[in-house]
Amino acid sequence: MGGRFAMLTFERQFAAPVETLWEAWTAPAARALWAPPSPTVTVEFLEADTRVGGREISLCKVDGHPDTRCEAGWLELQPALCSVNYEVISSEGITQSASLVTANFSSQGEGSRMVVTVQLSSLSEDMEYGYRQGYGAGLDNLDAVSERTMLLSRVIKAPRDVVWGAWLNPESLPKWWGPDGFSCKTKRIDLRAGGEWVFDMIGPDGTVYPNHHLYGDVKTGDRIGYTLLWGENGPKHADAWVAFEEEDGATKITLGMVFATAAEFQEAKGFGAVELGQQTLGKLARFIGAS
Repeated sequence: MGGRFAMLTFERQFAAPVETLWEAWTAPAARALWAPPSPTVTVEFLEADTRVGGREISLCKVDGHPDTRCEAGWLELQPALCSVNYEVISSEGITQSASLVTANFSSQGEGSRMVVTVQLSSLSEDMEYGYRQGYGAGLDNLDAVSERTMLLSRVIKAPRDVVWGAWLNPESLPKWWGPDGFSCKTKRIDLRAGGEWVFDMIGPDGTVYPNHHLYGDVKTGDRIGYTLLWGENGPKHADAWVAFEEEDGATKITLGMVFATAAEFQEAKGFGAVELGQQTLGKLARFIGAS
């Protein structure tokens, strides 16, 4: 079968600020949430490295059908401006398509705008319809995810390995985690991929807040992905990630959280989660003597 070429363009307006949209588009923990185009589809990420030269491999699973493999590679990443990646789709060892995906971002009032261009080459079958459906649904999901995403960032004047060491250390993490005046009482802690942290956060007035963190993605020195539960094995509160970036001898921390529902996001904003989160990052800076 001869190859077919198509140029596809998707334009969307988003309520979320452009910085939040960028994180939701690029952070593996967020991508895993909006990538499945429908509830009948699950997407399993086998590899995810969001940096120029990094690769992402995922399997798209539908009951009764062979898995579809997607390999993507990041060619350009200009935060909150532009990303470029290639994408190769295959099934049962047969390459179905190859494409070049360019996403351009811009601010639009308090929200943002995104234009995605896909240069698609269909190889074993005509993939244009599938791409239109898949990207259309994916961008709808991205809109919903970005609207319940909270971002916190702080530059800590310490090397990245020092900051990472204070975070991914079972002895030190409980000593600084939580807002000012809060303390942690650990039941179990294992900070490896597939590990967990079960603990109570205790407020200044003695109120106990049970927590359970499940660690899915731990990329040493670079990124942590985890899920927050309301108490041990409780309902999901949020999917979260932390990125550690070197910045002129200091370390920029970006903490992202995608709340389980838009209502939980609004509730968290209402009780001051942004300010409380910044207090937590401030405690980390003081803990390592870099406030």
